[in-house]
Amino acid sequence: MAKPDFGEKFRFLEDIATADVAFEAYGSTESELFENAALAVEETMVDTPSVKHVAKKKIVLEAAEIDKLLFDFLSELVYFKDAEALVFSSFKVAIKKDKKCALTAEVSGEHFDARRHDLRNDIKAITWHMFKVERTPKGWMCRVIVDV
Repeated sequence: MAKPDFGEKFRFLEDIATADVAFEAYGSTESELFENAALAVEETMVDTPSVKHVAKKKIVLEAAEIDKLLFDFLSELVYFKDAEALVFSSFKVAIKKDKKCALTAEVSGEHFDARRHDLRNDIKAITWHMFKVERTPKGWMCRVIVDV
């Protein structure tokens, strides 16, 4: 497997999951990691450059650990796709750590429109299989497998 390239936002991992979609995302900060992981989730579903910024959502979450916070954040994106047919292409994430890890995110996108958006994959869920978040000497990275 190729070594991570921290110059890229994310990359799909073809050799990890045959029936699902796997990716790694990178960031110099935890906030940037979360933004790039969110972009990878949305890119799994739709061509994000085709998604206009007309609908905005604010997401506020807390978790005991950073990995649980990322898992919950990515799961929220899947929830919005399922519950409101929203897909996103812009993410502004702020992470704060105290006794817990807290996230405030503003995401923007639009309602899925089959005439303009090609649904690449319909993500059912973020999985815990091989899920990891870690700080490396070059920055933050995560590995995520999504159930499609």
